[in-house]
Amino acid sequence: MLSRIPVPMDDSDQAGHTLEYALKDDINEAAAERAEPVFDRAHKIVDGWDREIETIVGIGHLVRNIIDRADDYDAIMIGSHGADRERAVRRFLVGNVAETVSKRVQIPVTIVH
Repeated sequence: MLSRIPVPMDDSDQAGHTLEYALKDDINEAAAERAEPVFDRAHKIVDGWDREIETIVGIGHLVRNIIDRADDYDAIMIGSHGADRERAVRRFLVGNVAETVSKRVQIPVTIVH
């Protein structure tokens, strides 16, 4: 469990929401709650296919979470663009998740456009 979490603040509503999120008793549980609709969608997509999926909640930096788990798998398939609405600005400032992952892992990466 996490016990020390910095929460940078300004006067935005988002900063207040972030602090409330961080104050929840169990940050892991809060992350799992936030991930639940995403996982539900993934399972609905898989329904009807003869496949199984595993869902994992990662806390922290998305790219680091993917890279840290990469060696447990044979390959990675990742979308070229996520749900980031400010994608152009974000990509300019910090880079694209799929591109960064593909450059840093030692297993094959397929980027789906």
